[in-house]
Amino acid sequence: MWRLAAAVLIFGYIATASGAEQDVLDLGDDNFASTLKEHETTLVMFYAPWCGHCKRLKPEYAKAAELVKDDDPPLKFAKVDCTEAGKETCSKYSVSGYPTLKIFRHDEVSQDYNGPREANGIVKYMRAQVGPASKNVHTVEELTKFLDTKDTTVFGYFEDLDSQLAKVFLKFADKNREKYRFGHSSEEAVLKKQGETDKIVLIRAPHLNNKFESSSIKFEGSSESDLTTFVKENFHGLVGHRTQDTARDFQNPLITAYYSVDYQKNPKGTNYWRNRVLKVAKEFAGQINFAISSKDDFQHELNEYGYDFVGEKPVILARDAKNLKYALKDEFSVENLQDFVEKLLANELEPYIKSEAVPESNDAPVKVAVAKNFDDVVINNGKDTLVEFYAPWCGHCKKLAPVFDELAEKLVDEDVAIVKMDATANDVPPEFNVRGFPTLFWLPKDAKNKPISYNGGREVDDFVKYIAKEASSELKGFDRSGKPKKTEL
Repeated sequence: MWRLAAAVLIFGYIATASGAEQDVLDLGDDNFASTLKEHETTLVMFYAPWCGHCKRLKPEYAKAAELVKDDDPPLKFAKVDCTEAGKETCSKYSVSGYPTLKIFRHDEVSQDYNGPREANGIVKYMRAQVGPASKNVHTVEELTKFLDTKDTTVFGYFEDLDSQLAKVFLKFADKNREKYRFGHSSEEAVLKKQGETDKIVLIRAPHLNNKFESSSIKFEGSSESDLTTFVKENFHGLVGHRTQDTARDFQNPLITAYYSVDYQKNPKGTNYWRNRVLKVAKEFAGQINFAISSKDDFQHELNEYGYDFVGEKPVILARDAKNLKYALKDEFSVENLQDFVEKLLANELEPYIKSEAVPESNDAPVKVAVAKNFDDVVINNGKDTLVEFYAPWCGHCKKLAPVFDELAEKLVDEDVAIVKMDATANDVPPEFNVRGFPTLFWLPKDAKNKPISYNGGREVDDFVKYIAKEASSELKGFDRSGKPKKTEL
């Protein structure tokens, strides 16, 4: 009996998995070119079955394919297994990593795909690749259908498509076809229903409509630059839906509410909490930005603030203009959020700092900095300082460790501090741009506010020569060229 149940479960899983990908063409060397010739525009994913990134992308890719299956002009999605049936095809198109996505016009490569990796973002990006940048709407019924969407739309109503405003709109649409959704009309019936011609409006997606802001905003400028600013400032509204693909749109100072944001399965529940954030955001419009984000999509950000779990109510986290971090410690409520924002703007909150414990002893030649003692060990130590930001798992950092130890031993009697800090366990001050490991900076003792990126060699002699040359005062044991000084007998 258990074998039968297991077989049913396995068969059910296979059916579900294949059903989810039924709109994705499965291609190989024998049918790749012939199949693509039949379709005007196809997005192709070259993948390997063992690839973790591919496994994460596949369900989003399949969902995107399902969303565009009835599109006109048509869009097709395809996949090629580079380890089996599509080896030659992958080699032909120089696929060297997985997943690799390319856009084809019939069987010719048009361009590499560099867009979003979640379903709605993929759809938006690919729809921008076909047809004109702005959809020409001909009837009132067509307009109603066009605006029944999950996307915010920029729409132009023009009596004459040769007018200056229409030209500005169409030029802007062409430049931003991959980022925004555009439509326009010059049909009399559509213009009559609007009651006003020659205007551009930003129309919010229906699921984002709320009582705190207008569902559409009229553009009052005249130039392409004006339109760029208008769309950028108004696109996400008072409280935008911040996703992995739109995160860059949200600038500091920023307050984000993290909870179960899901406009596909639970739009009502999502807006229940968003409306409460909106109530507060309305009071601070123009002073600070607000957003909501899925707690599951941004767990890495929650981890930066020490949150491993988020319950039903939102967790409120913030970054100020200096990128310092703050967290609402009290349970979410409109009143508590209001108080939090007021104190944040008044600089009355203590920043949240992720830090290891301050070492009980810091007597070794290489000093250990953590976030809580960084100023004492690095900024206010009264010495020229070489600081390394490392990660415990980093191979290059492990190789550098004994070099750093030897360097510190050589300079133990000098007016120079050699410091290291685990940048994965501690917040790095914003003035240090750490993008990889190890990252090293030189700080002259009288100019600690201007860290200098160290890009020299990684051997002891390389460091000695650099420090000897750059030291504020000549070293006791080395001349300016880094050669040891002769000692008097």
